[in-house]
Amino acid sequence: MELYLDTANVDAIKRLAAILPIKGVTTNPSIVAKSGKPIFELLTELQDLLGADKVLFAQVLSSDAKAMIKEAEQLRKVVPNIVTKIPVNAEGLKAIKALSEQGIATLGTAVYGAGQGFLAALAGAKYIAPYVNRIDAQGGNSKDTVQELQKLLDLHCPESIVLAASFRTPRQALDCLLAGCQGVTLPVDVAELFISDPAVDAAIAKFDQDWCKAFGALTY
Repeated sequence: MELYLDTANVDAIKRLAAILPIKGVTTNPSIVAKSGKPIFELLTELQDLLGADKVLFAQVLSSDAKAMIKEAEQLRKVVPNIVTKIPVNAEGLKAIKALSEQGIATLGTAVYGAGQGFLAALAGAKYIAPYVNRIDAQGGNSKDTVQELQKLLDLHCPESIVLAASFRTPRQALDCLLAGCQGVTLPVDVAELFISDPAVDAAIAKFDQDWCKAFGALTY
């Protein structure tokens, strides 16, 4: 299973990478805009922070296939092993297909249905990103969508990976993993919710209190 952070916050990445076994970082135009940094400057900083063994994702801005392909090539000049995120629509599928034929890794993003994600995999996308919370917000069932998509990939495109995205709660991420998806990318707040639990803090405080009561100090 691959775990990613969905952020461009350098401090948050440093803090959480020391705790979690992250595989890399995913970004999108909104995340880059929030950082306030020019994209190529930001991507260079993030890749330097992550190191050569981690994976970085960045998304195209164009709406036609030819321009998407050009942007993907520009991104690779800055970060040679970057994975280019491309929305899964008609033009996006053209771009994914062409880039895959060049050996350029892509992620099919903005996926709201299993069939849509499956087409991206058939076009050659290495990663497929269903938008979990957005599917639920539209009245769909994200767990069923992820489960169906994963089954399609297992049967027909085992080289592609479901990288579920757009989470608001840890429960949504756990449901995706239980549905069989091989990767999730977590916003910082959701990742921190996995780590922090007031009940754990309370239990540790009680252990410390009982120990100090018996032995006077927290030492062996």
